[in-house]
Amino acid sequence: MTQALEFTGTDPFTGEALTLWVVDGAVSTEPVAGAEKAGGGWIVPGLVDAHNHVGIAPGLGVTIDRAREYARADARAGALLIREVGSPLDTHPLDADPTGPRFIRSGKHIARPKRYLRDYGVELENPDDLADEVARQARDGDGWVKLVGDWIDREVGDLAPLWTRDQLDAAVAAAHENGARITAHVFGADGLDDIIGAGFDSIEHGTGLSEDLIDEMVRKDIALVPTLIQLENFPEIADGADRFPRYQANMRALYAGRGEVFARAREAGVRIYAGTDAGGFIGHGRIVDEIEALVGVGFSPLDALAAASTAPREWLGASGLEHGARADFMVLDADPAADLTTLRRPLHVVCGGEKIA
Repeated sequence: MTQALEFTGTDPFTGEALTLWVVDGAVSTEPVAGAEKAGGGWIVPGLVDAHNHVGIAPGLGVTIDRAREYARADARAGALLIREVGSPLDTHPLDADPTGPRFIRSGKHIARPKRYLRDYGVELENPDDLADEVARQARDGDGWVKLVGDWIDREVGDLAPLWTRDQLDAAVAAAHENGARITAHVFGADGLDDIIGAGFDSIEHGTGLSEDLIDEMVRKDIALVPTLIQLENFPEIADGADRFPRYQANMRALYAGRGEVFARAREAGVRIYAGTDAGGFIGHGRIVDEIEALVGVGFSPLDALAAASTAPREWLGASGLEHGARADFMVLDADPAADLTTLRRPLHVVCGGEKIA
């Protein structure tokens, strides 16, 4: 048995005093004799990056060693649970790292030929094969499946859906029948009606949401991961698309309206979770930037922190600070409800029971 540790402090969500013991990588809420006192502060469960790609970097070709570096950068920033929504690399070997973040994965992005980033995902020549591919990935995965709901269609010159409503209905049924949840990348407006109507479990990005569709998401309990720091790249993406003026204008309009869209979704009661979309345009280790961006669309600091910790852990079926849970938490030097910058200078980041920062 490794040396047990004792942490004392305050739960910022309840204001109650909190004492945790860590032994053999797990949390104990019962005293452990002889535990070393490791200090105290405000204690929060490990942060959750609900949209992350440790298996992606510009130019593809990510090795498992590079993916491990990315995962460790996320962990040092406090993101100790990662929902990896699409990767060309099988990152399951990272599960053997005892002091790395935990993962909940979808498989590869499911798309159509020339309708997503080349070689990133599975490209279906026949769109009617969507349900079969969803079922296969659901059986082989970690509980999620991800498809590309819209992307630029060069014949249209703008964002356009990849799938019909019948194909989406069949995809949702296939995922659920095989014990998985299903999500979709959607930037624009045109693909959202069918995706929400089909009953997807979450939407990634969602910049094209209307008030009616937001209300439908609430009614169907569909979650939203807006990836706010990723959306800051929309103007640059638009600037590089001179061949497609409709697409340029659409991306700029989506960017301009993003704050109002997400503020309306929050006010309506859509469950919103923090996700950085790290990989590609966004570097790893930026979960705190995403939390602060949530404050920018109307979240209180404490609600923004909950959207990156307690709330997504419950949504994803992951443990928190209960007895027997894997010891993944942060110890902070100030109350995050009053000072979110405390997340940038943690006293301790405990990952799998080990202090990694």
